[in-house]
Amino acid sequence: MLVIVTDNQLISPQAVCCTCLMADRHGQPRWHHGVLSCGRQVSSLDQAQPAQFECQMGFRVADIG
Repeated sequence: MLVIVTDNQLISPQAVCCTCLMADRHGQPRWHHGVLSCGRQVSSLDQAQPAQFECQMGFRVADIG
């Protein structure tokens, strides 16, 4: 499950990505085979955390399950 990560909450990508020009035709992030193609991977200091990506709009996206 993909989530948008902020300082104090997790937000559904449907609430953010539906207005993004980089989203797919369904308003979802372009997530393919564990990679966010509309963003770049952010290095993580803790290997126990899921991989995080920064989208073109500056949001952090993580796959938490």
